[in-house]
Amino acid sequence: MRVLICLLLLLSALPADADEPKVIKERTSYILNMVDDLWRGESSFAVVTMRVKTEHYTRTMRMEGWSKGKEKTLFRVLEPLREKGTMTLKSENHIYTYLPKTDRTIRLTSGMMMGSWMGSHLTNDDLVKEARLEEDYDALISFEGERDGRNIIEFTLTPKPDAPVVWGKLQLIIMAESYTPLLEYYYDEDMELARTFTFSGMKMLGGMERPAVLRVIPADKPDEYTEFIYEQLELDIPVSDEMFSISSLKRR
Repeated sequence: MRVLICLLLLLSALPADADEPKVIKERTSYILNMVDDLWRGESSFAVVTMRVKTEHYTRTMRMEGWSKGKEKTLFRVLEPLREKGTMTLKSENHIYTYLPKTDRTIRLTSGMMMGSWMGSHLTNDDLVKEARLEEDYDALISFEGERDGRNIIEFTLTPKPDAPVVWGKLQLIIMAESYTPLLEYYYDEDMELARTFTFSGMKMLGGMERPAVLRVIPADKPDEYTEFIYEQLELDIPVSDEMFSISSLKRR
């Protein structure tokens, strides 16, 4: 009888234990979606200053941008004056550049996708293959607790088999209380560190505190960087699909 009672108690505990992986997965998905949506939402408008520092030059560019989902993005240069009106349009898997001085629209070919976007440390391919962490990666909480005096959660993300991404692994470190990202490491297919994203400068943007400064540092050139500084951000606003058409570039 004692054995039977123990067996019944063990079986009664199984459903709760079986639900634990589901709870962990739901929590992980919720956090990753929050990080993904910090600067985009379903649609967005932003005014951003981009600063690029390389061994050979330093440049600053101010631009405004719109997005709808992850398939449609449009950037328009506001400053400097010599580049004002230059636009980059991402529509589905294609990228177009509009040059106002010549009134020309250029569709980037596959051979141009690994080229630098606007002279930054991001490539045109980065824009096309913009991923959502929860959709494109399998995530594991690899550390949770105090590190360097901060309470953090560290995720290790590996690409799903059919995900259209080029990275071998990502590591994302966020604040445990607010889910604010601190660091993101990108590893290539050989698991060598390729670049690091840092997030800083908390500021009221889009109705809540968010990092206003995003810096990209290439691993092979640690003294160089591209920095994006958010001046304005509006999320989940009405944005017409027509804005992301080729014909709209010249009209703007």
